[in-house]
Amino acid sequence: MEIIVLGGAGDMGSRAVEDLAASPGVRRVTIADRNISAAREIAAKLAGQGAAVDARYIDANNHRELVEAMRGYDVAASALGPFHLFEVKLVRAAIEAGVHYASICDEWEAAGAVIDQYGEEARRKGITIITGLGTSPGLSNAGVRYWAQQLDRIQRADIYVYQPLNAGGGQAVVRHMLHIISGRVVAWRNHQRVMIPACHEERLVEFPRFGRIKVWNMGHSEPETIPRFIPDIEEVNFFMGFGPGSGFFIYPARWGLFGSRRIRDAVAQAVSFIERATSGQEPEEGAVRIDVWGEVNGAEVHRLACGIGQMREATGLSLSIGTQMLARGELLTEQGGVYAPEACLDPQTFIARLNARGIKAYQDLEMTQEIA
Repeated sequence: MEIIVLGGAGDMGSRAVEDLAASPGVRRVTIADRNISAAREIAAKLAGQGAAVDARYIDANNHRELVEAMRGYDVAASALGPFHLFEVKLVRAAIEAGVHYASICDEWEAAGAVIDQYGEEARRKGITIITGLGTSPGLSNAGVRYWAQQLDRIQRADIYVYQPLNAGGGQAVVRHMLHIISGRVVAWRNHQRVMIPACHEERLVEFPRFGRIKVWNMGHSEPETIPRFIPDIEEVNFFMGFGPGSGFFIYPARWGLFGSRRIRDAVAQAVSFIERATSGQEPEEGAVRIDVWGEVNGAEVHRLACGIGQMREATGLSLSIGTQMLARGELLTEQGGVYAPEACLDPQTFIARLNARGIKAYQDLEMTQEIA
């Protein structure tokens, strides 16, 4: 198989490139990125280690260039954000190029837009689009589907993420964070899609290894996609916390101070300067917790999935594994269209392949009972 990775020179995209290049059956990986020097450097490091790896400059705002870059590949994989700016453009280009597409897009607006705008066209042309194929969303969606398949009826799913401020990812991750904590964001309550001000709901949640951490409602895509593909579910919520230092971002966000893109860019640049001053430090691990409630034999039950890991590792490997499943046609559907992972990937297979790469999921906070 031949894969092009858009944003493949970035933090998470480069991890997907590394795993793809080392995977059996992958013949060629192209790193498509605006930062062509970084792309070439990564390609040079991977030379002779598995698949052929090359680099290509790409301007994601140039539709014709995107289409020509994607054409001929088995899958176009994307780690290119911010997703509210690029996901629709990339999906449109992939469909025109006749290429399957997988993305780590985690923003609810972008996920909903590509499903609504391109679902029918992709289905008609036999092109499969998977949006939200990272850790959260991605592994989180697979966790919800995993437990849903074992329940007679699923009622509610809460997704919690702890992402420390020094988790890595640079300016792109900071810009994304400022976006998801601003404005009104989606939740699913009582079988209805509702819009709630970001960071106006908070909870204290127990995470594996890290203990209790305060989290807030933010704008991720799980509440947007899960009710579309698990339609009987009554409630879906997403909460995230950053640990020490959260208040520097949460309270200004509540006051609407990050509402403009110009301000978000300025803050991201300032945070990036601080990151460079402390460069060389290993990014800290974060955690994901998924709580699912439902019924089995008429009795109410609660199920848990959780795990820890570095953002780059877990997200990049999720994109790589899902991309390979897509390229091989290892899907729950034979029909083209725009999907989230819970709709088209077998959760047990997806989780098992991540497990084999060291990203493990557990059904207890002590992390003694693996989900295999």
